[in-house]
Amino acid sequence: MTLLDIMRTSAVIPVIAIDDPEHAVPLAKALVAGGIRVLEVTLRTKHGLGAIKAMSAVEGAIVGVGTLTQPEEFAAARDAGAVFGVSPGLTPALIAAARSSGLPLLPGVMTPSEVMAAREQGFQQLKLFPAVPAGGVGMLNALAGPLGDITFCPTGGISIETAPQFLKLKNVACVGGSWLTPKDLMQAGDWDGITALAKAASALR
Repeated sequence: MTLLDIMRTSAVIPVIAIDDPEHAVPLAKALVAGGIRVLEVTLRTKHGLGAIKAMSAVEGAIVGVGTLTQPEEFAAARDAGAVFGVSPGLTPALIAAARSSGLPLLPGVMTPSEVMAAREQGFQQLKLFPAVPAGGVGMLNALAGPLGDITFCPTGGISIETAPQFLKLKNVACVGGSWLTPKDLMQAGDWDGITALAKAASALR
């Protein structure tokens, strides 16, 4: 699958931070059961790589790695089973690491200049981050004119209530959000509750 194929698979890509490694597999199963197959597991906790490995074994799950900020993280995430990467920004070192690792990268951008710089490096799919502070729907509409060949996954400050406003834009393939994996449901082991959130998110397209 290309990165664009992955982005178009699910209307919402959950941004997942695993605090308890025992949550990884049941969480992945719950999300996939609700129709959310693309999972972004962040490296914000020490269990990130282990969770990627465990969740990659769940049937139907397409697991990527999020919060890539250091070049050495690319190969480690790829070896753990990640099939795509997401970063909050883009630097020359991250570009080199993405190319050497072969891990498709969805880099974060916030301004038109950053979009143009990323495009010059061959990136056609970008994450508008943080989406709402960056201007949200208004910014994406403005970018669609001069930079209409770029496809976005806006992430940051988006909720299930506001997601449809983003998903109807022609230059948006999906949105990123953390509301699909609330800590209270995860700590309670309420996987049916998370499946219900996933089903609601799947219906947003």
